[in-house]
Amino acid sequence: MSVIDFKAAQKWSKLPKNRQQILINNVYCSSCGETTITDFTLHDDKFGVVLKGICKKCGENVARLVEVE
Repeated sequence: MSVIDFKAAQKWSKLPKNRQQILINNVYCSSCGETTITDFTLHDDKFGVVLKGICKKCGENVARLVEVE
């Protein structure tokens, strides 16, 4: 994981580690379906945090929005 957005990192760090791992392992890829995100970066969003990275199975770009209160 790379951190390029401090606010996003703060939001992400508030989630329990086990929940973070569940979210990392449950990302949708348009080619593979459910996959794991790798080499991801965190981006702040008005709804929470966006994980942007690579599909572990095929190497395509994937993203996931994680809603954080």
